[in-house]
Amino acid sequence: MPDLFRTISFRLTLWYTGIFSISACVAFILFYYLAVSTLQDQTDQELLEKAGQFAAVITQNGLRGASSLAVIEAQAAGEKLIFFRLLYPNGEVFASSHMSYWKNITVDQQLLDRLVEKKSHVFDTRMVEQTYKARILYAFVARNVILQTGIAMDSQSKFLNAFKLVFLVAMAFIIGFSAVSGWFLVRKALVRVDTITRTAKTITGTSLQKRVPETGSKDELDHLAATFNQMLDRIQTLVNSIREMGDNMAHDLKSPVTRIRGVAEMGLVQGETIDDFHAMAANTIEESDQLLDMINTMLVISKTEAGEGEFIFQQMDAARMVQEACDLFKPVAEDKNISFYCSVQGRFFVKGDIKMLQRAFSNLLDNAIKYTGSGGRVMVQARKKSGDILEIQVIDSGPGIHPDFQERIFERFFRTESSRNSPGTGLGLPLAKTIAQAHGGDVQVESKPGRGAIFTLTLPNCNFQVM
Repeated sequence: MPDLFRTISFRLTLWYTGIFSISACVAFILFYYLAVSTLQDQTDQELLEKAGQFAAVITQNGLRGASSLAVIEAQAAGEKLIFFRLLYPNGEVFASSHMSYWKNITVDQQLLDRLVEKKSHVFDTRMVEQTYKARILYAFVARNVILQTGIAMDSQSKFLNAFKLVFLVAMAFIIGFSAVSGWFLVRKALVRVDTITRTAKTITGTSLQKRVPETGSKDELDHLAATFNQMLDRIQTLVNSIREMGDNMAHDLKSPVTRIRGVAEMGLVQGETIDDFHAMAANTIEESDQLLDMINTMLVISKTEAGEGEFIFQQMDAARMVQEACDLFKPVAEDKNISFYCSVQGRFFVKGDIKMLQRAFSNLLDNAIKYTGSGGRVMVQARKKSGDILEIQVIDSGPGIHPDFQERIFERFFRTESSRNSPGTGLGLPLAKTIAQAHGGDVQVESKPGRGAIFTLTLPNCNFQVM
């Protein structure tokens, strides 16, 4: 039961029942006071009509006629239902109907004083024998003659008592009905939340394929289910990426570790001179440097993707960066008998981390030269694309990239089968894309197998100056 009280279903049902019951109670109370007011107005109007009759009789027949009228009217309507008194302003009674049933209804001198002061009728409500109320009227029917008349409100009291009873029964029904219907509606609305909860409980590291069914109603719960499914899709993608990255890491780390161990073993078994051990140490250092570079690159990518990259943004000359990188790689291209061209159209200033952007652009150049054969061509173009976008393209005449792999080459450690024989770790392109995105830009590729590739680095918020 304590668990039930803490559930959203119970609290929503309680709110629903409370609001519905309070609304119904307010409606009943308003209707009750409207009924009381209407009945009282009808009674007051009836008393005023009686006063008008007495005033007319006194005008025609004098006080004797009014005395006779008081007896006749009381007998006709019922002496227990109405009474009449004729009195002077000082409270002295000189005529009345039969008053045995109304003996506890006396003349109220304060009301008489108010009547004399206001010169207008005065109403009062009094209890009759502690059972029901009577409505009393004091009104002038002649110059010095006051009529005191009253009507028993027995029927009105019975009606209002019956109304109260109906109200209590109706409220009990309304509370019960609103609680049951509220619970039903809330449970029906939240059953899909239970479905989402059950789906979440069934999902484990080896079972990420299950999804929450969507009804297509486009309501809040349907949006919640769609969002939950999108979250599961992303989790599954991340898990698959982690698994694939782990496999690739195991493969790529295995080779240098194996080489280090092999060289060390050969040095221990066959090493005879100090030069042999020097060579073993040098090889170990070189392989260790490659491992450290791979690990550091992974850290840079991971931190940047998590929004924690250690970037130093400042205004820099992007055109100069491109030109210097081209000057650095041109001899490497010439050694492979590759035609190398560099075209920088103007001067470009961007706000960024110059070391990181140099690293990203160098990776693109290194890849282009690495996979372009002897006699091929590599061309670099830096130009204004549109607005304030700087576009740097690296175009090669290499083997190209199959369309199925053009998105995957930006995944960490991914390498096509044709590139596994070439040196590299599969981190250069992912690092370049991550750095570009950290600057608000991107790296895209266009390629057809056998027709080379075009890698495009874009950077926003560039300030262009014509040379």
